[in-house]
Amino acid sequence: MKLLRVGNVGEERPAIVDADGVLRDLAGVVDDIAGATLLSESLAELQKIDPKELPLVPGVPRVGACVGAVGKFICIGLNYSDHAAESGMAVPVEPVVFMKATSAICGPYDDVMIPRGGEKTDWEVELGVVIGKEARYVTVQDALSHVAGYCVVNDVSERAFQLEGTGQWVKGKSADTFGPIGPWLVTADEVADPQALNLWLEVDGQRYQNGSTATMVFGVAYLVSYLSRFMSLQPGDIISTGTPPGVGLGQKPPVYLRPGNVIRLGVEGLGEQRQTVVPCSFL
Repeated sequence: MKLLRVGNVGEERPAIVDADGVLRDLAGVVDDIAGATLLSESLAELQKIDPKELPLVPGVPRVGACVGAVGKFICIGLNYSDHAAESGMAVPVEPVVFMKATSAICGPYDDVMIPRGGEKTDWEVELGVVIGKEARYVTVQDALSHVAGYCVVNDVSERAFQLEGTGQWVKGKSADTFGPIGPWLVTADEVADPQALNLWLEVDGQRYQNGSTATMVFGVAYLVSYLSRFMSLQPGDIISTGTPPGVGLGQKPPVYLRPGNVIRLGVEGLGEQRQTVVPCSFL
């Protein structure tokens, strides 16, 4: 299934994509694409519904983040060896973990806003993993049974905030609009192998990133198991699994986002995003 949320910010309603690509309203079936809806038994009940029997979503609504009420937005750094090389950093011997503020989450077509004082705003296409069943000390072999599905993530980053001064990654990753997710949550049954997905990103039509999840240093199952050793993972938590090479920081000379740029990105089978870069609108 392809599940999504549509509507104005803060007023999103759950929806599903039918076999013809038409949006159908799920509001009469579930409250949101969040929490208990992501449990395997809840998804199994949704699988029994014929989407074409559901009402159409009227008009052309805004598409919001594909998961609501996200508790934790966990990111993995330097998880592609060639991206570590372009960043001038060593390939990690175990996952590099940091958090991204959930207030950064936005829809896949919402504008990306350069924060006040931002000078080196960058892009990162990533595979997002959505937890569907609580995970605590799970094995690698059992880890994928705790995954509800997958989505596209743009891990937007302000490199000056991330790497300069005190160099705290969470500061460079957490500005408002720095976490577009979606358009869809594609349930795990539709993703035969999360380690065999192509992913790409363009800015103003120029392709910068072309990669495959096959080249991750640490795969999805390992990451879910690893993280569950240090924190319980709850339904709706998102793990953003790292980016392939081609980020702005790695260009020679570096290239960073400016107002007016248009970013397009996608992950095979999970849809595409499109964002326009705008200046900070906060006074």
